[in-house]
Amino acid sequence: MEYSELIAARYSVRAYRPDPVEDEKLQAVLEAACLAPTAANRQPFQLVVMRTAGREEEIGKIYRKPWFVQAPLVIGVCAISSQAWVRESDRFNARLIDAAIVADHLILEAANQGLGTCWIAAFNVEAARSVMGHPDEAEPVVFTPLGYPADEPGPKIRKPLSELVRYEHW
Repeated sequence: MEYSELIAARYSVRAYRPDPVEDEKLQAVLEAACLAPTAANRQPFQLVVMRTAGREEEIGKIYRKPWFVQAPLVIGVCAISSQAWVRESDRFNARLIDAAIVADHLILEAANQGLGTCWIAAFNVEAARSVMGHPDEAEPVVFTPLGYPADEPGPKIRKPLSELVRYEHW
């Protein structure tokens, strides 16, 4: 699929078939995430791949919508502040931006593989920490189910460019 077609076709999937995700497709998705650019190439992230089968109740505590655990996999993207690049002038830590870029690469490659995802930031942080069992320094940033869509995309409504883009100054 041409890149512009891919980004137009990608949508937030909220219903999944139970079909397993092939190892090759999962590997392609994870490799795409690991190829994402990060500030100073620090790669201050970890991906946590969770199989939902038999763990629906536990993983469902992270995000309480039933479709979240319909997919055979849920992937968490975590940022590690101490490993991230920090801008000297104001001490800005790029970990969240890096994690967002990683998640975007993951989501786009999933769509390229015919898989569905849905970016979830409205999760329960304490439940996420408990379920994933990660160290305190790892900060959960975003989750996505990963599986085959059982729904169809609706219309993609976006603001016009004229409302979002400015040239030369604000």
